[in-house]
Amino acid sequence: VLQSLIRIDTSNPPGNEGPAVQLLGGLLEEAGIETRRYASDRRRPNLVARIRGTGDAPPLLLQGHVDVVPTTDQTWQHDPFGGELIDGYLWGRGTLDMKGAVVMMTHAFIRLARADVPPAGDIILCILADEERSGTHGARFLVEEHPELFDGVAYSIGEFGGFPFELGGIPFYPIQVAERVGVRFDLVVHGAGGHGSMPKRGEATAELARLLSRLDRKRLPVHIVPATRLMIEGMIPHLDRPTRAVLKTLLRPRLTDLTLRALHSQLGVLEPVFRNTVSPTMVQGGHAPNVIPSEISLTLDGRMLPGSSVEEMTAELRSIVGPEVEITARADAAAPAARPDLGLVPLLSQVITEAEPRAVPIPFLLPAVTDGRWFAQLGIQPYGFTPLPMETDFAFQSVVHAADERVPVSAIRRGASILYELIRRYPG
Repeated sequence: VLQSLIRIDTSNPPGNEGPAVQLLGGLLEEAGIETRRYASDRRRPNLVARIRGTGDAPPLLLQGHVDVVPTTDQTWQHDPFGGELIDGYLWGRGTLDMKGAVVMMTHAFIRLARADVPPAGDIILCILADEERSGTHGARFLVEEHPELFDGVAYSIGEFGGFPFELGGIPFYPIQVAERVGVRFDLVVHGAGGHGSMPKRGEATAELARLLSRLDRKRLPVHIVPATRLMIEGMIPHLDRPTRAVLKTLLRPRLTDLTLRALHSQLGVLEPVFRNTVSPTMVQGGHAPNVIPSEISLTLDGRMLPGSSVEEMTAELRSIVGPEVEITARADAAAPAARPDLGLVPLLSQVITEAEPRAVPIPFLLPAVTDGRWFAQLGIQPYGFTPLPMETDFAFQSVVHAADERVPVSAIRRGASILYELIRRYPG
């Protein structure tokens, strides 16, 4: 099934998720499961299916997207839409993000329906469009236009957790309990314009250069939010004494930056969970090659920690860019609560450790964003849990959204079984 799904090109833009939804919807309907489709654009439908429970627990949502990022300007060893099986790996765009997980969810859902034993709470499967851009045709559309579909849901299961990483010889399995929120910052610098033949010093272009330099050299302040503390404290007991001592310094704001700089090659990937961040992504200015611009705009991709506000983050940014720069900010969703609901973490930990006895599950703060942020607007606690038990030396992070994306076939099969155990035992 995953091979067939990979062979459907759902690169977003434009998405064109319809054939992928049709493939999975057909499998569900063959199993006797009623499905419904909801769309703001008929070419980009979302599918919702439900297994009725006994009512002894709140509904549980499984949600995943079938759109993928483009492969433009990437050099692949194998056809990114070929779905080839080579030496135990399935190759193709979406094998990891996140068609593989959607197939695992669909398999577990059908298996539960065929078991003919109702779960404690309704299990809802939601196959989504448009996650890789904005959710406008996917999760956001459903949450804003059809919130009744999710009445009573307490928890959702989606990307991005359940795969191993190794530190100090220990295979940690992150369970995502929180994520940052995207904030777009538009900055404008001004200066005297004029004819290109009469150079001007210190005006808009020079100010832009100084601004970019400041953003490159300086960082926003350190914040130890609850999800980050839970993650680090979850790792500390399992490591040797020297490593424990290093990680403990990360939780002391006066020492966090010193430790991150000193051990950047080993711990640099953790920096985004300790602060709000901004990355320059677009520059616009000038209207003719012989006219010095009097105004230049700079767009920053900002990511905001749980519990923060746009106003607080803007004030942090202002301390770096100075008082003269115009700043406008827009968050793509409300920031999640500072403290996550950990109610389902014990069950998630149990099903992963039963499958992988050496696994050490830990709560995890995702530096990026997922569709979970939209469901959180309805009071649903999102978890990132798409279990992929595999060797810790697999370069997971380096192939997501990149060339040569692939997944071990064994991980997909085992992950599907873990998800089945999760929804069969829910709520634990």
